[in-house]
Formats: sequence, structure tokens, C-alpha cells
Amino acid sequence: MTREARIAGLLADLQEGIVFKDGAMGTTLSASGHTGQALELLNVDDPDRVKAVHASYVAVGSQVVETNTFQGNAIALERHGLRERAAELNRAGAALAREAVGEEVLVAGSMGPTGALLEPYGETEPEAARDAFAEQAAALAEGGADLLVLETFSAIEELLEAVAGALPTGLPVVASMAFDPGGRTAFGVTPAGAAQRLADAGASMIGANCGTVSPRDLVPIIAEFKQAATLPIMAQPNAGSPERVGDGVRFPEDPATFGAAGPGLAAAGAALIGGCCGTTPEHIAELIRNVRAPQ
Repeated sequence: MTREARIAGLLADLQEGIVFKDGAMGTTLSASGHTGQALELLNVDDPDRVKAVHASYVAVGSQVVETNTFQGNAIALERHGLRERAAELNRAGAALAREAVGEEVLVAGSMGPTGALLEPYGETEPEAARDAFAEQAAALAEGGADLLVLETFSAIEELLEAVAGALPTGLPVVASMAFDPGGRTAFGVTPAGAAQRLADAGASMIGANCGTVSPRDLVPIIAEFKQAATLPIMAQPNAGSPERVGDGVRFPEDPATFGAAGPGLAAAGAALIGGCCGTTPEHIAELIRNVRAPQ
């Protein structure tokens, strides 16, 4: 199946029902013992470990899987001394995912924030961020990605630069923000405030992922997105609201509890549903089972 056929099928399916994504990549790899350097290095240093995660999600019914490239832009990689390897690591991440899932499942190139503040709040020029996102997006497209998922953004200004950097690939662009239980991002952005700006910027889909909300907290946020725009909506919650445990973070919801929130997200208007931090193939299996069960 060609990339064009996969994209056309996805867009049609989103109009007719629910499409299921995968769950966490980063916390899954970390749980398997990876510490220290950037997770993106595993795309070349331990590709079989990354491919195994992709395959585990497809085995439970995921129709879209994300690449292991969340912190793969050059500005984020610079903190690990890997700025010059950004294109290499992103191409490898997309190629690995395609190899792991075959030709029927869609590969979504994962793109997260730079981790830097843009001017005038910080020292990073917007153009520099856009260039970093453009480099990453192009490499993901070259590696075989079918769409690009720009996720876990808190600042609308940075997300707009990411959208602008991703659009030249010609791939569908999903623009997703991270919210707190009050329905705002860390920079005070609301779903209604973001929806039309992202649509006008050229996003193909909008939504919410990660943040400090539980899956149930995410329901009214998805509903607000649905009311504010006509684009398809993505919902990708964590396995519960994060909890501090010593020096780390715990995501408390077991697969059954997480999956039980799925019908509410679908009813609120989400068309593309998956999981973020702390979720596993078992979480996604329960999500799919609950959404598909007669209500």
C-alpha cells in the first residue's frame, strides 16, 4: 500500500468513526532499562528494542504508531551533544517504525517541543525553532512517516512555528497541546483559544495529549476543541494524572481504569484516540475494547 493510500484511508476513517493510536514510547523504553542519553539514539544503537515496542502496539490493534523521535529536533538534541545527528536519528526512527508495522499501519512522526523559550520570553529566535522543526519533519517524511504529530506543546507560539516547519512536507499535521485540570496549558492557552489559530495555520487535526490531567479530566477539554473547530480531534491521555514518587513520576491508572475512559473521550468528539505517558499495550487493548463495546 502506498503512503498516499494510507493517508486517504486515515482521513476517510476519521470522518466515519474512531481510529486507534498506540501508547507511550518513552516511558515504555525507560521502563525496559534505558537511562542516560537521548532515547532517539536507540533508533541506531538498539533498533530491535524500538521495533519491539511498535510491534507490541500493533498486536493489540493500534492503527497508527508514533516514531521514537519526540525530542528529536536539533535544539532539544543539542542538550545531549547530538544536534548534528538530528536528521539521521529521525530518518532512522521513521524507517524503523515502517519496518516494524508493515504497509497497512500508519506511521506518525512524533515531534515535541524544543524545551527552550522563544523570544520575547526566552532567547531562542522563532525562526531558529521553525528551522529545527522543518529539519525534523523533512527527515521523518524521508524515513517513511505518513503524518506528523506535534505533541505536548504548552506555548501556542512554539506550536505555530512547529506547524509552519512541518507543512512543507505535504503530510497531514496533527497539532496537540498539554493541559492542566483547569483546561489551560502551562502558558494559559485554552482549547478554544488554540483551535482556530491552529486550523488557520494549516493543521489537519488538533487535540490534547499528556499534561497533568487524567483521561476523564481530558473529556471536557476535547469537547471544547470539538465545539471550537471542525477539524478531527486527537485525544491521547496519560495513564492517569502524574504523581510524584521520590525523584520520579508515577502514572497511577491500570489498563482497566484507563480503558474505561475511552467511550467518554469518543463521545466528546475525539476521532483519533491513543495513550501518552505511562500507557502500555495493555492500556491500549483495554481502550480499544471499551470504545468498541456496545454502549
